[in-house]
Amino acid sequence: MNSAKTTPTRCAWCEGSSENYLAYHDTEWGVPVRDDRGQFEFLLLEGAQAGLSWSTILNKREGYRRNFADFDPVKVARFTKRRIDRILSDPGVVRNRLKVESAVTNAQAFLAVQAEFGSFSDYFWRFVDGKPIQNRFLRDSDVPATSDLSDTISRDLKQRGFKFVGSTIIYAHMQATGMVNDHITACFRHDEVAKLA
Repeated sequence: MNSAKTTPTRCAWCEGSSENYLAYHDTEWGVPVRDDRGQFEFLLLEGAQAGLSWSTILNKREGYRRNFADFDPVKVARFTKRRIDRILSDPGVVRNRLKVESAVTNAQAFLAVQAEFGSFSDYFWRFVDGKPIQNRFLRDSDVPATSDLSDTISRDLKQRGFKFVGSTIIYAHMQATGMVNDHITACFRHDEVAKLA
């Protein structure tokens, strides 16, 4: 009797990665996020990632959780210059002043969106009428870095005062929070994530 475990087919971007990265792919990426704290966490982390690898940010996720009040936008919106300076001294985050300051600016803009729409999640998901886009890409190379929709959301966020929300960052946010299912069709997570819609 053959008891050897077969390795499931995954999106190529995570193959050969750390256990942390594989766990992210296998349990989080593409899962619809409909709570505001989860949305704020990914918005903050995606902005921090600009120009860096996602694995770098995943490895610093606990540092971000510790420094950014467990991703509570109400608390982050009140951060002072002194608090920002303290964060910038911690190697547990990407020590880029513009990115750290933008997290505070974005928290303030996030609260304004909550006040207008009832929740940031409601604002975000209204762009797709609350239903994730189910893509059926065959290869990782087929998956785009931006879309017309990410262009639209990016423009809207910028008009609302958000920083580090270019179309590429917003498309990555859409993927991470399940607005789009971009697991390739051969990946074992594609159909699992589709059922979560």
